[in-house]
Amino acid sequence: MSEHRAGPLVLEHRVLKSLLGAWALAACAQAEADAVEEHLGACGPCADEALRLREAVGLLQRPESLDLDPGLRTRVLESCLERRPPRVPVPEWAAAYDAETARLDALLQDFGDSEWHAPVRLRWYESDEASSRRTTVAGVIAHLLTVDGLVAVALGLDDPLGDATAARPTPSDRTEAYWRAARFPPTRSVRAPWREQSHDLVRTVSFTGGGTGRLPVSYGDYELPLHDAMLDRAFECWVHAEDIAEAVDYPYDPPSGRHLHRIVDLAARMLPAVLEHRRLHGLASPVERHLVAAGEPGRSLRLEIEGSGGGEWLIPLDSPAAKGSAEHEVAHVALDGAEFCRLAAGHVSPREAAVGQVGDRDAIRDVLFAAASMSRM
Repeated sequence: MSEHRAGPLVLEHRVLKSLLGAWALAACAQAEADAVEEHLGACGPCADEALRLREAVGLLQRPESLDLDPGLRTRVLESCLERRPPRVPVPEWAAAYDAETARLDALLQDFGDSEWHAPVRLRWYESDEASSRRTTVAGVIAHLLTVDGLVAVALGLDDPLGDATAARPTPSDRTEAYWRAARFPPTRSVRAPWREQSHDLVRTVSFTGGGTGRLPVSYGDYELPLHDAMLDRAFECWVHAEDIAEAVDYPYDPPSGRHLHRIVDLAARMLPAVLEHRRLHGLASPVERHLVAAGEPGRSLRLEIEGSGGGEWLIPLDSPAAKGSAEHEVAHVALDGAEFCRLAAGHVSPREAAVGQVGDRDAIRDVLFAAASMSRM
């Protein structure tokens, strides 16, 4: 039959069939797409052809990375909040924890049983030696649940340990107690209580307001004010998310620059007290002169953090009560921000950590080993 004598149904069929390629590429106008899809419901050959075209398009398209920029969530929230401020805002010092728990939860969302039972090795430094403990992805989430529980207890929320008793109220002892009390090794079921608890923590500190930031949170051997404890929990959540991602061979980025800066700042502020503790136990060089009076300038190490979340901190060396001083600088260490955090997590050796080192070698060694000794299981 010649084309100019074809009937209207034949012409309609030819027109719709010619649109299948554009439809498969999602390049049709809405009216055309509706007509094609209505036709596919009644025409088997065209439906088969449409399926083959869609599959071919899927093979031709470049796969997009599932890894979101860690700063994307922050930027989207900021954009939304500029238009409509929240009725109950999350305190700035809790924002990093909110973001990192959400990122980890997104990573866990599609895990099957094999991923939940993938082996993970937790690493930290103890007595200047690398230590580790073998567990699973589910075991790591159980660890985060029990240590985040220290913050929950301080806020008057339920303790995830329940009736289990820890030898001491330290992160490692609480984790061991939780693992022992479980009838079976942790499974994917641990995700729900961990995520529910993280939501409860963020909601509670938001509703109680920024004034609760000084509430003490006990870690057994020491205390942190709540605003620092929430940063500490954000830091550990990110570090262990990297452990999990490594176990399942999946890429995982550091936190956004703003949150990473706050985490680095917490570690830098803790260094003088950690250094003093190590000195009292003979693990750091002794002070060769009288301690500096509280608030007075003393010998200092300049810690320069490069890259995202970077900045500079003057670390007092002679006393945690002393004031860091550029005039009394005796050493300078330069590190990438994420690398410094991995050092503080016990994932990088102090001997290999610094990119740049200038000045008093003993002071540099003492500070790097003090940073590594902040790590714990």
